[in-house]
Amino acid sequence: MMKNLRLLTWIVVLAFSDAGLAIERSSDVKPNSGKLGLTILDTATNKTIACRIHLVNAKGEPQLFDHLPSYRDHFCCDGRVTLTLPAGRYTYVIERGPEYQRSKGSFEIRRGSLTEIKKKLTRIIDMASKGFWSGELHVHRPIKDIELLMRAEDLHIAPVITWWNRTNKWKNSQIPKKTVVGFDNNRFYELLGGEDERNGGAFMYFNMEAPLEITRAQREYPSPLHFIELARQQSGAWIDIEKPFWWDVPVALAHGYGDSIGLLNNHCWRSQMLDSEAWGKPRNKQEFPSPLGNGFWSQHIYYHILNSGIRIAPSAGSASGVLGNPVGYNRVYVYTGGKNLEYSRWWENLRKGISFVTNGPLILPNVSGHKPGHVFKADKGRTLELDINLHLAGNDPVRCIEIIKNGSIERTVTGSELGTDVKFGTLSFTKSGWFIIRVIADVKHTFRFASTAPYYVEIGDEKHYLSRKSIRFFKDWVDARIGQINLKDPKKLAEVLKYHRKAKQFWQQRLNLANAD
Repeated sequence: MMKNLRLLTWIVVLAFSDAGLAIERSSDVKPNSGKLGLTILDTATNKTIACRIHLVNAKGEPQLFDHLPSYRDHFCCDGRVTLTLPAGRYTYVIERGPEYQRSKGSFEIRRGSLTEIKKKLTRIIDMASKGFWSGELHVHRPIKDIELLMRAEDLHIAPVITWWNRTNKWKNSQIPKKTVVGFDNNRFYELLGGEDERNGGAFMYFNMEAPLEITRAQREYPSPLHFIELARQQSGAWIDIEKPFWWDVPVALAHGYGDSIGLLNNHCWRSQMLDSEAWGKPRNKQEFPSPLGNGFWSQHIYYHILNSGIRIAPSAGSASGVLGNPVGYNRVYVYTGGKNLEYSRWWENLRKGISFVTNGPLILPNVSGHKPGHVFKADKGRTLELDINLHLAGNDPVRCIEIIKNGSIERTVTGSELGTDVKFGTLSFTKSGWFIIRVIADVKHTFRFASTAPYYVEIGDEKHYLSRKSIRFFKDWVDARIGQINLKDPKKLAEVLKYHRKAKQFWQQRLNLANAD
């Protein structure tokens, strides 16, 4: 009962996290008003482009409009719009995803007058032209708005959640024969995205043939792994572990379930950080202090996963429509090469980790001529020397760039060493392991960063770095989770615990194979 009460409390907190924020919609406009004409152009083409606009009055109240896709603190438009606003002073920020320079300004609306603003947005970098295509895996916005939202964020892949816990939008509707919709040549959204979010955490489902019947599931029964096993019977189904700190993560990993994991997840907002782990495994706030601690905790767990010899690619999701993010704020760039995006290849290369996640910095990593996900191999007794270079772009200043090797910071670049093109020199390996490149933006109020998917190193016959500390971390985690499960029906309890007991055996066997501290 107390567990469910905590969950309900968390949901209420999320629902009213902006409770102190007044929002004025177009239907509230008083007679003392004027008009705002907005025109947003692409500097390169001088043509209108879709964008996202954060517009606030002198009191800091967001201005939203019923005829435009509006959410919390922003709205989107196709690049040209006329708005009615109460007379007064206003400030704005215009963005179009991380590949364009953001634009800021202010203006005044006078009663009965038209104020016209024309702004040009300049592209910082064209990631698609480099073969990297953007996507995000956690969207709760209306299907009718999704094409404009994706254009406004310059986003290329976006599965939309249409079935989630008690809600199934297809319950009384026929599932379309075509569940992946392409538009603008290189943009795709999926209609059958799903999410199972209960006590064990959230698992998301993509590229399904049909939704799973989860609407009658209880908080602990059936196990999330039961639904994962049903999903895996559908050809091409993709399972994303939504956050690393959900309680059933080490159980799912022990069974080999999960095609990706949300390293950059919806606790990272554009405007702030969510400072708790909800009903997931809580962090030590002295070790991972606010405001960025939750983000570092997700990464800390992910590094333990890699240190346990489990290779799973990082993903990203914003949960726009449920939490306070725009669509595509947290995103993953996947390299597919070529001038045109192939939907199936994007997912295939996401699985391989030829990718990076970001909510700000844009990176082009090059390690001895290879992209993330590459496996470097060498014979036993040989030292592997890797040459690391990084091209960097973005809207925000950068605090540091780090190389994380086997879970620890191996090298840091700061200050005068930072620039558009960063050369790290060589990174040496004498044993098998992994490393990533992490870029942290100098932004105080939220965790804005980029991280490559792992590069892997295999030297000799031992293919994995297996840390005793990391494996014990998950073994103890499973024990703690078993102690939480409280089902009065013995049969149901046994059905759920069978997954956890098998996971406990897996982590013990993995511990016996450990080859590092």
